[in-house]
Amino acid sequence: MLGLFVQRHAEAAAAYNDISVVYVHPDNQNEIVDETINNVRTIRVYFKQSKSKIINLLRFFKANNKALKRLPKPDIIHVHILTRLGVIAWWHKITKGTPYIITEHWSRYLPGNDFNGFLRKRITKLVVKHASAITTVTEILAKAMQANGLRNDRYIVAPNVVDFNKFKPIPHHNDVPKIVHVSCFENKSKNITGLIDALSILETQNIDYQCVFVGDGMDFEMIKDYAKKLKKQENIRFTGVLEGQDYIEELASSDFLVLSSNYETQGVVLLEAFACGLPVVSTNVGGIPEIVNESNGILVPPQDPEKLAAAMQTMLQSYQNYDAGTLRDSIIKKFSNEAVGKLLDDIYKSLN
Repeated sequence: MLGLFVQRHAEAAAAYNDISVVYVHPDNQNEIVDETINNVRTIRVYFKQSKSKIINLLRFFKANNKALKRLPKPDIIHVHILTRLGVIAWWHKITKGTPYIITEHWSRYLPGNDFNGFLRKRITKLVVKHASAITTVTEILAKAMQANGLRNDRYIVAPNVVDFNKFKPIPHHNDVPKIVHVSCFENKSKNITGLIDALSILETQNIDYQCVFVGDGMDFEMIKDYAKKLKKQENIRFTGVLEGQDYIEELASSDFLVLSSNYETQGVVLLEAFACGLPVVSTNVGGIPEIVNESNGILVPPQDPEKLAAAMQTMLQSYQNYDAGTLRDSIIKKFSNEAVGKLLDDIYKSLN
């Protein structure tokens, strides 16, 4: 799950280029897994975690070096998510002349988040400055990075990828309208307790619905307990993590999706919902207004359960008015594997 967006970009780019992925993560043992996944050679290196941050950082760099030694010299290094990996790419540019680009997904540069620390900011600025290009998944993220002094002459929006061969509408009929929420269950950003507050307001109005919560994460048990204390249980369901076809079927068999985030870079689950022909109700934060509008959903202010409840009530009465094919077609030209893969290929070619 931690590398899902990177995996999708790599698979899209692999249609036009020879792509290898290096992924390093702390674990309770040292291990290297080298395999090919969907035409992408993927080298995962796990290293023993220490209580010392300095030792962990050194082990992180050493593990990346182990993986890179397994590969022929790359023509380009494509870094996903700053800052430590950017340092590795910058070092390869200095010592071996290998150009690098950076793709950033992280919302930490948006107002109210945690891009701080003198040394981190200084190193990040240098890494960004010496990159051949910076791509971000939304326009607002690019502007936020630049507002934080991360200067580069070439910022490009390269959005997240949706596999339209997998995410597609399916015929379904629910006895009561089915709402779906998908997230990593980290309440600070996703504000799932705020969604539960809004659902509780709907209950007071005797509105029939079922809401399915898909995902897992650090606040999963807390959120389940919060729901038990606040509202009836017969109209909500927690699935935990769903993957592959199980996830797609749960999403596509819903009537609309709701996202209650306090901040969000893009919200790829919104794109997956559109691909499945679902309209959405979402908070108006981050890059979401770049993809959600009156034609495909309803936007509401963050941290306002009354307005979120009102929007869901409106959608419960109108979701049948949205055409699944139109919702799907509205995003396919920009967010498909082919579109994003070709965009990345054009960027790579421009560096030669």
